[in-house]
Amino acid sequence: MVKKPAIAISHLGCEKNRIDSEHILGLLATEGYSVSSSEHLADYVVVNTCSFIQQAREESVRTLVELAENNKKIIVAGCMAQHFQNQLLEELPEVVAIVGTGNYQDIVKTVQRVELGERVIDISQKPTFIADETIPRYRTTNEGVAYLRIAEGCDYRCTFCIIPHLRGNQRSRTIESIVAEARQLADQGVQEIILVSQITTNYGLDLYGKAQLAELLQALGKVNIPWIRVHYAYPTGLTTEVLQAVKEVPNVIPYLDLPLQHSHPNILKAMNRPWKGTVNDEIIEVIKTSIPNVVLRTTFIVGFPGETDEYFEHLVKFIKRHQFDHVGVFVFSPEEETPSYRMLNQVPLEIAQERRDYLMEIQQPISSKKNKQYIDTIIEVLIEQENPKTHQYIGRSIKFSPDVDGVVFVKGEAQLNSIIPVKITKADAYDLYGKVVDT
Repeated sequence: MVKKPAIAISHLGCEKNRIDSEHILGLLATEGYSVSSSEHLADYVVVNTCSFIQQAREESVRTLVELAENNKKIIVAGCMAQHFQNQLLEELPEVVAIVGTGNYQDIVKTVQRVELGERVIDISQKPTFIADETIPRYRTTNEGVAYLRIAEGCDYRCTFCIIPHLRGNQRSRTIESIVAEARQLADQGVQEIILVSQITTNYGLDLYGKAQLAELLQALGKVNIPWIRVHYAYPTGLTTEVLQAVKEVPNVIPYLDLPLQHSHPNILKAMNRPWKGTVNDEIIEVIKTSIPNVVLRTTFIVGFPGETDEYFEHLVKFIKRHQFDHVGVFVFSPEEETPSYRMLNQVPLEIAQERRDYLMEIQQPISSKKNKQYIDTIIEVLIEQENPKTHQYIGRSIKFSPDVDGVVFVKGEAQLNSIIPVKITKADAYDLYGKVVDT
């Protein structure tokens, strides 16, 4: 019997990319390939790349060059493969295959072709594939949490964003398919699922003729998973029905991630965002009124072409006014394939970086104040890690989403992957600290 090669995977990019990596691993493992945790010991390394912004591309390139310098056979997958297929093949002879964002489901065939000596290019120019619950998946997150993709691609054409070029138009999964995968994850002991797509509030628009996020949340309410979290919720899609579902479905937690990107109407118009600036103020007030205990996370881009001092000050006041729980700020990255790359009045990089730092300085005391409100209260915490030296546990409450928000440091006796009551004794701008409540 011929021994199959060992394959390692290097995952880069967002959680949507992580799901692709998990399917790649699942497909290879199901077919008997040895999935190695060591890139140095593996026969092949699959690098699932990100190409969303310049910083992500630089990280992807560094990873590829390091592997090439160590003479590893490289299979490049993901957004950078879709974006720069020809350049990668020309500049890195160690690359034995290029796999596009809509082609990773054929990874086993790709490896087989490479083993026969072929240099493979498997790229669909217009990706149409979206994985469902029938595609094997080998999760790389901790035991208690899993990302669940409800749709892929995007129909909007924001002037700064290259995602439609790399991922194609929106294609939603059926409610039945998503619920089936949620049940699989529940059977694996998952305590929290995080719904992701490019725009979760547009879920089902392509499939059912109208958005169906509220109906999806109602259906997921019947699955035995304690926490369901919603990421990438565009404000225009937060209808009365969606907000009611977030409030009333017991296992849908009151946490919303809103990628607002800016507040000034002129910048939003230049970005080609699907709403006007005034909608931001209105919908945030509606959300807070509908769900009084809601946790709000958002992201902003600074340094977009044409962002004057006046427009930036508008954003500063917006952040101060709404007191978000969590804020992420990104410096505008000019992408050649996007309209914003050619816009006039480009903002110098050093000014954009100063604006990012200033916004984060403004947000820090807001986040600190929000966190300190939890002192002397009892909250539920999902225990995810243990420090073997201090026996201190690390977990998250519903206030914190993995990797992007803070954590809760917990003293006392606990079991990993359990949700337990914790009394908060201390807080800072990012994290909470507490002790297990004896029951």
